[in-house]
Amino acid sequence: MATDTAGIDTALRGAGLRATAGRAAVWDALGSGSHLSADQVFRLVTTHLPKTSIQSVHNVLTDLTDAGLIRRIEPAGSPARYERRVGDNHHHVVCTACGAVGDVDCSVGHTPCLTPSSTQGFQIQSAEVTYWGLCPACQANTGP
Repeated sequence: MATDTAGIDTALRGAGLRATAGRAAVWDALGSGSHLSADQVFRLVTTHLPKTSIQSVHNVLTDLTDAGLIRRIEPAGSPARYERRVGDNHHHVVCTACGAVGDVDCSVGHTPCLTPSSTQGFQIQSAEVTYWGLCPACQANTGP
């Protein structure tokens, strides 16, 4: 893993976090793939830092999520997934067969509606939409 040490150090410090090798390794692992589970991040991190524990990875993921540096999504029936794409209101598509996750930049049209019929007094800041279906690989495996 080739970490941009100066970039992640600056981002961590800007978020009020200490810059550590573990945090940099988790950040780098998340850059090598999207929507990774903690176990996937752990496997990637241990190739660089073999003495890292799964608990340390979970702690770092929580720290980075709480600091707004990464995003945690929780598709139903799947472990939490993490991504470095933050700061926009993008959505996700999840394969019901294999669990693959992809980004959807913008929801358009009337269905599903993104304007709630009632805010119940809440000031709405964002909407989270998850689309469910079969990914191209699973569609090819099911045949006609």
